[in-house]
Amino acid sequence: MVELKNGETYNGHLVNCDTWMNIHLREVICTSKDGDRFWRMPECYIRGNTIKYLRVPDEAYGAKLTLTYLESEQESIENRVEKLKKVIDKVQEETKSRGDRKPPGVGGRGRGRGGRDEGAAGRQVKGIGRGMEDAGAKGRGKGGPGAKSGGKGMKCSICKL
Repeated sequence: MVELKNGETYNGHLVNCDTWMNIHLREVICTSKDGDRFWRMPECYIRGNTIKYLRVPDEAYGAKLTLTYLESEQESIENRVEKLKKVIDKVQEETKSRGDRKPPGVGGRGRGRGGRDEGAAGRQVKGIGRGMEDAGAKGRGKGGPGAKSGGKGMKCSICKL
């Protein structure tokens, strides 16, 4: 039931109510200010700023709230499903287009200096420059010609002990 500031009352089924409290009713019974005259209307629109108060039955409010909540949840689930379908399609397209590429781990990402003796990112490949045969050339070596003093082999440069 809706009572207006001028005293008229409208009783009917609430169809819609917007943010300015403009109301659309169906199957309406309008009562005059004095309560002595009645009008039946199939539908009516009431501007929000003319409303004095509005009475909505508790069961109608709860039912509408539940229905609105369920509709919003259903829309949310449908939106999630659509997004997931798009992601799946995109991944499938990307994997199809990768058929002509090298497998993962082969080749680099364009970094490093390159060369035969170097691995990824310009580092030396394991095993090169780590032994006696490469002592003077690369790596730290373990003794031999060109080795630096102060390593494990020699303790004192004066007495050579």
